[in-house]
Amino acid sequence: KCIMRTLKFLLQKEFRQIFRDPAIIRMILIMPTVQLILLPLAANYEVKNVKLAIVDHDHSTYTQQMINKITASGYFILSGYNASFKEGITQIEKDEADIILEIPAQFERVIVKENKAQLFMAVNAINGTKANLGAAYLANILRNYNQDIRMQWIQMPRFNDQPRINIEYSNWYNPHMDYKLFMVPGILAVLLTMVGGTMTSLNIVKEKEIGTIEQINVTPIKKHHFILGKLIPFWVLGLIVLTIGFTVARLIYGIVPLGSFSTIYIFSMVYLLAVLGMGLLVSTYANTQQQAMLISFFIMMVFVLMGGLYTSVDSMPEWAKWVTKFNPISYFIEVIRMVVIKGSTLADISRQLHIMFGFAIVLNGWAIINYKKRM
Repeated sequence: KCIMRTLKFLLQKEFRQIFRDPAIIRMILIMPTVQLILLPLAANYEVKNVKLAIVDHDHSTYTQQMINKITASGYFILSGYNASFKEGITQIEKDEADIILEIPAQFERVIVKENKAQLFMAVNAINGTKANLGAAYLANILRNYNQDIRMQWIQMPRFNDQPRINIEYSNWYNPHMDYKLFMVPGILAVLLTMVGGTMTSLNIVKEKEIGTIEQINVTPIKKHHFILGKLIPFWVLGLIVLTIGFTVARLIYGIVPLGSFSTIYIFSMVYLLAVLGMGLLVSTYANTQQQAMLISFFIMMVFVLMGGLYTSVDSMPEWAKWVTKFNPISYFIEVIRMVVIKGSTLADISRQLHIMFGFAIVLNGWAIINYKKRM
């Protein structure tokens, strides 16, 4: 009874402090909602409106057909039709072109006579993502155009005894390759982490700055009761943020998880314990809110950028893959995508769930041990 009474007192105090400050409510509830609405609309993996400068030394029928096929794809904007490569380079220097495609003289004659021809592509690589994807799109269009030409030249007999391979493919779980279905769950995981980790990292520090921590330290409240009292309110608010996030995903983007909501919430409950424990651990080390904010910002930037939201973990170097093993966000992003897109169950995410239990025990235990009551 004494323990429950102590926890009840601490929770009442924390909830009153939270709801007494309207700015905290806006930061916890309104800001993540606005971010979840805006960020998936901007975070698009597709690259469009690539500015293409053509340097055509041939001016043949084949080159005109090829240029028409490129511009008809919808990915490229013809920014210049130049007579020399120097003019194309000038366009790149003025940021009026992203890619130069140079077509050599007698291109049509060579390809008809020798059955092959060369093209030259120069790419502005200041924006590496746009350059790589734009060049890949253009190369793919040119390959398709080359295939079309070859098909025109081949006289197909009625019965062709030569072996042929026809490839058919399908996209499982995301058949239309809708990037919002891929990005919204990941962004929701990041927002939940940033809200939980940042707010709890400021909690104990704020008590230190306003002096109320000394009043708590002279009471017989045990350290683990104090940490629990700081953790539970933000744990509840984190689950509310998650619920609001899924409501926005349903109403704005039409995303409904294929898996069970109970699977998501069970994992999220354990995940929030780990993230809030990390925030409380930071708060026990920091002496001012400014210190806590800077430490949290550093940790969150590393965790988010190496969490697999924008870059696949499998594409990272070996040392980075080892870092992600100690990154809670990477597990949450993986799990929420598995449940939402694939329909995974608790049995499918049991490994991640056990790892998250380990994070929660270690981080909260560390926070309890590091918190020192001072007279």
